[in-house]
Amino acid sequence: MSVPFYVSPEQIIKDKADYARKGIARGRSVAVLQYRDGIVFVAENPSRALHKVSEIYDRIAFAAVGKYNEFENLRVAGIRLADLRGYSFDRRDVTVRNLANAYAQTLGTIFTETSKPYEVEIVVAEVGDQASGDQMYRLTFDGSVADEHGYVVMGGSAEVISTSLESTYEEDLELGPAIVLAIDALSSDGAGGENGEPRQITPAQLEVAVLDRTRTQSRKFKRLAADRLVELLPSGG
Repeated sequence: MSVPFYVSPEQIIKDKADYARKGIARGRSVAVLQYRDGIVFVAENPSRALHKVSEIYDRIAFAAVGKYNEFENLRVAGIRLADLRGYSFDRRDVTVRNLANAYAQTLGTIFTETSKPYEVEIVVAEVGDQASGDQMYRLTFDGSVADEHGYVVMGGSAEVISTSLESTYEEDLELGPAIVLAIDALSSDGAGGENGEPRQITPAQLEVAVLDRTRTQSRKFKRLAADRLVELLPSGG
């Protein structure tokens, strides 16, 4: 009689986590920063069809790294949840905290109850009427949630990029300098030349969007096209 093959629960969880991290590390990172008038999302993403940054609701946006079809499922589910809550109650009842809790439950269930975890990290953010009201939550593949302040980085090079931002980030930045800071940090991810020089990232290689609290309409989300980035960056990028 053969002995049943046994794998400890601890080993299963470790293998799932390692699998998810490897999938996430294959993609380019995303940086999310608070600036004077809101929150800016900067992603290295030359594709104009597959977005890493998207609007969820009036004041709420979503950014992700990892496997596109998986975080796209999460994005669509978040929009449906927000729309249903806003329609059933009031638009002011749609908050990023409720959305983050829903995502945490979904990711946690997938991680523990299925054989393959989602290879994703996401950030959901909400812009307030004042900077003190801004909220950013980072969620990982296992459903863990972190309440972030100032800036947050996702992706395989997140640790290196976060170290760069830690020494350069300042509160109350204007939009242009905040984008420059994010680009400089993303270019320092160690994927440059043989001597570790920072990579050159052009506006055409970027996907940038903002939650701008100064917009008069209820929808605060806005994408910044490459020509607008050229205007914002020093010496045209």
